[in-house]
Amino acid sequence: MCGIVAVIGSREAAPLLLEGLRQLEYRGYDSAGLATVKSLEGEDVGTLTCKRAKGKLKNLSSLVSNQAAPGHLGIGHTRWATHGKPEECNAHPHRDSSGRIAVVQNGIIENHRALRKELEAAGVIFTSETDTEVIPHLIARELKPFLIRGASASGAVLLEAVQKVSKQLKGAFALAVVWADTPDALVVASRQAPLVIGLGEGEFLCASDTPALVGFTRTILPMEDGEVALLTPLGIELYNAKGTRQQRIPSLLRGGDHLVDKRNFRHFMLKEIHEQPETAELWVERHLPAGLPVESPVALPFDESFYSGIERIQILACGTSRHSAMVGAYLLEQFAGVPTSVFYASEFRYAAPPLAPNTLTIGVTQSGETADTLAALRMEAQRRDEHGDPAFASRQLGVTNRPESSLSRLVPNILDIGAGIEVGVAATKTFLAQMLAFYGLALTFAARRKSRSSDEIRELTEGLRSVPNQLRTLVQTHDELSESLAHRFADTQDVIFLGRGINYPIALEGALKLKEISYIHAEGYPAGEMKHGPIALLDPRVPVISIAMPGVVFEKVLSNAQEAKARDAQLIGVAPEAPGTEIFDALMPLPEVSEWISPLLSVVPMQLLSYHIAAHRGLDVDQPRNLAKSVTVE
Repeated sequence: MCGIVAVIGSREAAPLLLEGLRQLEYRGYDSAGLATVKSLEGEDVGTLTCKRAKGKLKNLSSLVSNQAAPGHLGIGHTRWATHGKPEECNAHPHRDSSGRIAVVQNGIIENHRALRKELEAAGVIFTSETDTEVIPHLIARELKPFLIRGASASGAVLLEAVQKVSKQLKGAFALAVVWADTPDALVVASRQAPLVIGLGEGEFLCASDTPALVGFTRTILPMEDGEVALLTPLGIELYNAKGTRQQRIPSLLRGGDHLVDKRNFRHFMLKEIHEQPETAELWVERHLPAGLPVESPVALPFDESFYSGIERIQILACGTSRHSAMVGAYLLEQFAGVPTSVFYASEFRYAAPPLAPNTLTIGVTQSGETADTLAALRMEAQRRDEHGDPAFASRQLGVTNRPESSLSRLVPNILDIGAGIEVGVAATKTFLAQMLAFYGLALTFAARRKSRSSDEIRELTEGLRSVPNQLRTLVQTHDELSESLAHRFADTQDVIFLGRGINYPIALEGALKLKEISYIHAEGYPAGEMKHGPIALLDPRVPVISIAMPGVVFEKVLSNAQEAKARDAQLIGVAPEAPGTEIFDALMPLPEVSEWISPLLSVVPMQLLSYHIAAHRGLDVDQPRNLAKSVTVE
């Protein structure tokens, strides 16, 4: 989950590292640090300066502004704590006993305990609780024979040492290494963790994600699994896991400008909620242009062979992406008639269902870097390839907001949701865009399979075209309404969210948003399941938020809500102003729309209410505690 940045060139490294880390702080903000190497005049060696600070990046920035970190070579890190508390002693970079080797790492070294025990037996003293600290000590051990022989230090020597150490490490990781004895060499390595090299003019910058490269270059070289690279002012030497030199042409960074600001909004999350009408409008313009035939109602970037012979679909996702996948599964099954299952990617890795023929596997990850989802996709492709029967061949699709991510290098087909950069850790506009992607797939499969009539397909298509304007009205109305409701939750400790059918995933998403940014315990349930246990939780202190949209389960949801009201729960409805909704103590009104369309609208009050409750409590909405935007570790 952490973010790493490394730079070598002709400019001072520290400002470039800090700016890169600022762009990557969404990946973790428990601590931050950097190390720079400055050449000693007239000598082939340098001095290493390391600065680390607990908490957010601003603390490190203040430290560096007061205490210089000179040098044209450096590495930086912003941390999401895994091994060891978020204290300065556990902040990266980590150094060897001499203080001349420094390492930053994103990932988890699974065998760090055994390596640590081995090193301690040899007399190494550790100063942190992290798994990363074993790496600089292992590199120092590999370099020792060169130093004993009096051999000259060089980038090639450091590269060889890192290659040997990488083979000793188990797990997924990306790392960057500097050595004071080689002030003109930077070594980086990647194993099942993202790392991108940016090519500038006589300088290189490496980072966990492309936003850190904005303003530096648009020419990039994404590292592939198992690769190690030596970077000097003269160029790049790239090697695969077997040590074979690689030759690969760099590519151009796709997409628009990644730099964003909050404009006049208090938080990025609020801005991104307000951007959802534009997100929907752009999706409609791109995928539902006028004049498409009913036989092919959505413009998607796939040819005939992509759809041919698909009999079932399985979707792998985590968190908010999984909730969008659940909406997608409902549409694909109930509207398009394709049997569809949704799996937690983290569970699928270790308990995958039996292989079935003619199956499309969809991985959903807004960042394109979610470790569990990527690993599950790799595993599924491998076991299908090993099966041998063409009917069981791997067919995979990635749904992501980052078409230049690791996901795009892993699967053959990518559906770019096109939501633009989302800074807030709690996903909002990307959730909407993921759902829209599934509407596009469901319409296409329905048309191809003729599981719906032409009139039904046209009706859903026109409904989607109306969504941007409906969202504009909703966002404005519910921003004010949610702010006025937020004070009711000042002392709330538990909240129940209810939904049925296609809106059950929205209840789950509403509960997740509230948990993520307000730290209030919240749970989402199918409304009909309340009486099977959860109803025991209800009393006047537990609000119940119920989604009730006209459709096949409308009366059922109202009945379930009435059961909660009979237990003295405060009842808040997300529903149109229709007969029956007067039972709610407070109504967050929605327009009467097709039940198929309703999740795209019902999610907005959930997002805004969660936002205003968190803001009312004075919490850090954009960077909630213990979370990171991109979950790149298992």
